[in-house]
Amino acid sequence: MLHTPLERDASPPRPAVLGIPRALIWGYVGVLLFMIGDGVETSYLPAFFKTDLGFAEAGVGIIFTVYGVTAAVGAFLAGGLSDLWGPRRVMMAGAACWAVCHATMLAVAIPAHSYWLILFTYGLRGFGYPLFAYGFMVWIMAGAPERQIGKALGWFWFCFTMGYPVIGSALVSLLKPDIGFYRTLWVSLAMIVAGALVVLLLLRDRTGFQGLSGGTERVSLPRTFAGCFTVMFTKPRVGMGAVVRLINTTSQFGVWVFVPLFLVDRIGFSAQEWASLLIVMMVSNLACVVLFGALGDRWGRRKTVAWLGGVVSALACLALYYVPENVGHDYLLVAIAVGTLGVGMAGYVPLPPLMTSQDPERKGQIMSAYTLGAGASMALGPLIGTVFLGAIGIEGVMWIYAALHLLSSVLVRCMKTPEASTVHRTEGVAPEAEQEPARALTMPSRGL
Repeated sequence: MLHTPLERDASPPRPAVLGIPRALIWGYVGVLLFMIGDGVETSYLPAFFKTDLGFAEAGVGIIFTVYGVTAAVGAFLAGGLSDLWGPRRVMMAGAACWAVCHATMLAVAIPAHSYWLILFTYGLRGFGYPLFAYGFMVWIMAGAPERQIGKALGWFWFCFTMGYPVIGSALVSLLKPDIGFYRTLWVSLAMIVAGALVVLLLLRDRTGFQGLSGGTERVSLPRTFAGCFTVMFTKPRVGMGAVVRLINTTSQFGVWVFVPLFLVDRIGFSAQEWASLLIVMMVSNLACVVLFGALGDRWGRRKTVAWLGGVVSALACLALYYVPENVGHDYLLVAIAVGTLGVGMAGYVPLPPLMTSQDPERKGQIMSAYTLGAGASMALGPLIGTVFLGAIGIEGVMWIYAALHLLSSVLVRCMKTPEASTVHRTEGVAPEAEQEPARALTMPSRGL
């Protein structure tokens, strides 16, 4: 049975390497390798389906739409399944799903030019990476010392982002000219298997080997997943956190779609310049995720998310419109605005421990609420632009994104931990509860 937070905090401090809990370090290596494999296809697979296999654009769009839906569902399932099975088993299920579906697509569907089999195998493969990656994030929430959770999560996002859009894209650029894209996709399978084997054979932290729920909660799969929804209503601050996570990357996905149209068509930037600006965004994000995670542990999680996440992101969204609109084709100033948005995205890193502090016995279900917000943002960001761009233009759309980020700042400031409310009632004071993070997880455990 999983140790209660009280038991875990009372144990001797576990050594860390640059803020990474030593007991979990192989998990970070596994996630990095896995996300490199998952990211190999990002820059060329749509063109491969269209050009090499001859599929219509609409058909290619359906393939990636189905993949996006299954990935969002997989992200939601990761937390609830971790409650039932334990994060280790969830990660292995995700790796197996990814490997089997990908191998079937490469060995059977692509050689046969079968659209429906590709739709089926690639669509099912969407469950794979969120189960593996977010399963490990739940493992971090359960196994890392409370005082290190912010920094530990920062390193998780560093490995995730470094693997998926950065090294993965670089790897395909390196291999494709020599061996072709199809063979490069087999290399991605090898990276996935390597990441899974690292976790399976080398990650020995026992926290993730069994279900995270207490015995009374591990009743049935339907009840567990029902709890993933109802926890957002029985614990309203968890629902607030899910909305904050939804807002976190809504602007990012919208910016990726609509800002290049504005910069290229109206301001005069080239497509290559926009691609380099995206690199600026990713690098600035990578530079800050660990820093802001550690800052949340020390300065306060609510304050970090509210000011460095919400407010900085809101200002960056406005700058992305008003800077090029007023100064024109000034690459340096626009790069600063884009980089600031990457910094703002990193400001939301301390959100998960703030959410789980609302009910430490239901970490898996609460993390499902968190990842549900993450998955939904992939659709909400572009949807806002699609609905409002014609009526209010890119300026109005960027104001909507900025207003949402400011709303997230207000919501997160309302997310005081339960212990803070108790102190306020008994002593007449309302301290920054997250400034004493150990207190949020040292109350005696309780069942549902």
